[in-house]
Amino acid sequence: MTAPFEGKVALITGAASGIGRAVTIRLAGEGASVLALDVNESGLAETRALATGTVVVRRSDVGDPDACAEAVTACVRELGRLDVLGNVAGIYVAEHTAKMALQQYRRVMAVNLDACFFLAQAAIPHLLESGGNIVNIASNAGLQGVPYSAAYCMSKGGLVQLTRSLAVEFLKTPLRINAIAPAGTNTNIASETTFPPDIDGDLARRMAGMRGLAEPEEVAALFSFLASDDARSVTGAIYTLDNGLTAS
Repeated sequence: MTAPFEGKVALITGAASGIGRAVTIRLAGEGASVLALDVNESGLAETRALATGTVVVRRSDVGDPDACAEAVTACVRELGRLDVLGNVAGIYVAEHTAKMALQQYRRVMAVNLDACFFLAQAAIPHLLESGGNIVNIASNAGLQGVPYSAAYCMSKGGLVQLTRSLAVEFLKTPLRINAIAPAGTNTNIASETTFPPDIDGDLARRMAGMRGLAEPEEVAALFSFLASDDARSVTGAIYTLDNGLTAS
């Protein structure tokens, strides 16, 4: 049986850990050549060691628009083409909205939303040529309110709308753009985020859900489907992967 991504090239951000690592490993194992981006060089090395197939790692801060364009250029130069753009990199800062520092706000928006726009902008000419697609990792926080997370919710809500806007803009072409909206997932964000000590526990608990965390590999499996030819009729879709949290 032919690997679904045999001969194809993917560019995946946030590849040093969590969902980005899982997606990189999944696509490389299914035949893709992957350019894996992150600011964490040691994490990228671990991802490459865990993956089978072709994984080229590159340190890149996607919060810098110039770095986004440079990454796409490097991908096409080193791997010959581009078929899949995976906007996975993301950061989360929990804070009272009235106390959030400007630098924190700008960084959240730069990585979670601006990077997705500028990477898409650079990648679209190549994806039109290859008949490729974009898969964005949004969040249930882009679909519902999450306390102490205003900037994060804004960034992920913006990514949901970026997904839909691009999908409509390119409806008359083979290019597809979709998003996955996970809730709590067993990543470093879930394990390392600290909350202000004086938060309202009742508000925070209502966002925890009843069925626990998803695993990054679950998100990677859905990513693989959306990026594959099996999903050739799927565009402009926002897939929740949140143990029923958004629905409830």
